[in-house]
Amino acid sequence: MDLPVMPPVKPMLAKSVKRIPPGMQYEAKWDGFRAIVHRDGDEVVIGSRTGKPLTRYFPEVVAAVLENLPARCVIDGEIVVPWEGRLDFDRLSERIHPADSRVRMLAGETPAGLVAFDILALDDASLLGAPQTERRAVLEGALAGASAPVYLAPATTDQALAQDWFERYEGAGLDGVVAKPLDLPYRPDTRAMYKIKHERTADCVVAGYRFHKSGPVVGSLLLGLYDTGGALQHVGVCAAFTMKRRAELLEELDPLRIDPAGHPWSAWADATAHEGSRLPGAPSRWSGKKDLSWVALSPERVCEVAYDHMEGDRFRHTTQFRRWRPDRTATGCTYAQLEEVVRYDLSEVLRPG
Repeated sequence: MDLPVMPPVKPMLAKSVKRIPPGMQYEAKWDGFRAIVHRDGDEVVIGSRTGKPLTRYFPEVVAAVLENLPARCVIDGEIVVPWEGRLDFDRLSERIHPADSRVRMLAGETPAGLVAFDILALDDASLLGAPQTERRAVLEGALAGASAPVYLAPATTDQALAQDWFERYEGAGLDGVVAKPLDLPYRPDTRAMYKIKHERTADCVVAGYRFHKSGPVVGSLLLGLYDTGGALQHVGVCAAFTMKRRAELLEELDPLRIDPAGHPWSAWADATAHEGSRLPGAPSRWSGKKDLSWVALSPERVCEVAYDHMEGDRFRHTTQFRRWRPDRTATGCTYAQLEEVVRYDLSEVLRPG
């Protein structure tokens, strides 16, 4: 491979802001695997956000790149799995598997696509120093003849339309809106763009905690919600605390510690128990040898957390602690309180070049 921008390349990143800033290019924020795609003739390399190779996990994306992208180019985009009219991150995650036979089986059953939203090089020219507006024009030309499963990400400079996207596209599984300054060159591994994500709040049961990696202080709180059958389901964690607060939480929660045998999640270490319930410490190829043990708490204390969106029956990302809710009872912390997002057909967002 001999391109003007060679792998590995870490992608340009975005910093979080509360509102959509004016005077920029706006795109949807995709919920998938960030990917830098290098193509030089028949050679294709797909790199992850950290620079690690993704190529072997997505053979159908490699085939689509060879069919749809220019012969020599470097594209920034997102690998996604469309499923039943929305993006499905769980099915996408299943693709990272050591067995080649399973990867190829899933490539047929739950095929992934590539959403392209930036271009770093074309033919013999590096575009890293070109402004955002120029790169977008080159990208549109490069993908003019592309077809599914390669898609050109919709973009606009209309702030009102971006706000409309922010409100409507969530129902298709998208994650918010990204804003890019019009004169911005491509800056790898730098938070030079802006992301605006959805935020909601929920009251959750604090049913346990894990220790912080630095020592005997609280690392993360384990959150639960009751389902319609009265079972307490593990739905995620909140973890952004100062070290001083982590130490305070250890002392504050100590009176709630109980014997794990009497906890609703007592079967967490049994892999078969995860098939019917959401429990902490689910076996995962992502966790590797990470210590997933946790301290059981009597499920009676309630906290309010902020979250962006749900992935099935759990929080998609780590939540943000807002406050304790002594006025709420644990049994009232149910899924019914969560805001239901209006469904939106992904085909209205994902269209070929």
